[in-house]
Amino acid sequence: MNEITMTLQADHLILEALKEDISSEDVSTNAVIRTAVQGEADLICKQDGIIAGLEVFRRVFELLDADTEAELYCKDGDEVKRGQLLGHIRGDIRVLLSGERVALNYLQRMSGIATYTRSVAKLLEGTGTKLLDTRKTTPNMRIFEKYAVRVGGGYNHRYNLSDGVLLKDNHISAAGGVARAVKMAREYAPFVRKIEVETENLDMVREAVEAGADIIMLDNMSPEEMGEAIRIIDGRAETECSGNVTKENVERLTKLGVDYISSGALTHSAPILDLSVKNLHVVE
Repeated sequence: MNEITMTLQADHLILEALKEDISSEDVSTNAVIRTAVQGEADLICKQDGIIAGLEVFRRVFELLDADTEAELYCKDGDEVKRGQLLGHIRGDIRVLLSGERVALNYLQRMSGIATYTRSVAKLLEGTGTKLLDTRKTTPNMRIFEKYAVRVGGGYNHRYNLSDGVLLKDNHISAAGGVARAVKMAREYAPFVRKIEVETENLDMVREAVEAGADIIMLDNMSPEEMGEAIRIIDGRAETECSGNVTKENVERLTKLGVDYISSGALTHSAPILDLSVKNLHVVE
């Protein structure tokens, strides 16, 4: 996540998170630290995984005080081990104490997503199938969560509703059928937009192919149905498998030869990676 992205898209979200945690003052910190005192603390890994969100972690403290410094010994995407020292943060102890929880919330959440994504992506290695995330993200956390998916080795599906055409079951019902929905989307959307259609059975697959869909999503079908759907499509559209895909069941889809497998679990079900800020002490 580069500096421009952070400034334009992330800073206001980080500030809102800080305001949520500090509505008027940090009473605990102000009670024991009455004036500015320089300090340092360690960022420690407590669980094996993939680290993601280090610049967001740093940015939390910088937004509280631009003079805060973070010295980091790893980079996003690195494998980290339990007990590993990941870096130091230095600055006004009041800032370190007040920003610690928000900074860790971001880093733990993002690292957990990257770790889970890496574990699923490894199961797809050598298949030619790309692992995609979905829009099933935590409100106001999408930019962080989708970034973490990329760090973990996955790919981003559309970022939001303005980013691409995906005609789901309710769009199709509202339009009056697959063919009509694709026709209307083709007329409305810019020519550079691909049109994806969600299908739930083989009849819908046939209709989507005939309507000229660019991508056909095979949603909540059995592996046998998906195999038949791929034969029907026969390379005339890109293919995507979806529907309750997790690390535990993704291998049943790896031999199908689809272009993409999408999984909401990457963002909505990944556990956090356990990290900690410890050993806070005064420095001269």
